[in-house]
Amino acid sequence: MLQAAVAIACLVPLSMGGASVILGPAILSGIGNPPPIDLDSHFRYLSGIFFVLGIAFATCIPAIETKTARFRLLGLMVVGGGLARAFSAFEYGLASDGHRFGLVMELGVVPLLMLWQGRVARRYRGQNEVGAT
Repeated sequence: MLQAAVAIACLVPLSMGGASVILGPAILSGIGNPPPIDLDSHFRYLSGIFFVLGIAFATCIPAIETKTARFRLLGLMVVGGGLARAFSAFEYGLASDGHRFGLVMELGVVPLLMLWQGRVARRYRGQNEVGAT
């Protein structure tokens, strides 16, 4: 079930990251066309990282019980981004519904998946230690 949940969660960075690389900041509300060149460049760069983050999480799905270090590092990256988004919300107010969804994923769903993965990994290690004796 954890693998299925992670696979579903991977759809967010893969779909939004990919669409944002292709469409640029025009995907956001309130951005003129053409956008400022520096904004477009930075937005697409970060969108590419977001897309690859989805791929990296997807590599954790097979044998997820053995990928704790990678899963935690990727999760920490997402939580760090969520904290930056929360800082923006504190500074300027909450953004649109899509960004609110992102905030819930970043500071709610991903930490829960990290805890779940850790629990699965501990259970796996415990079973292998018992089987090895």
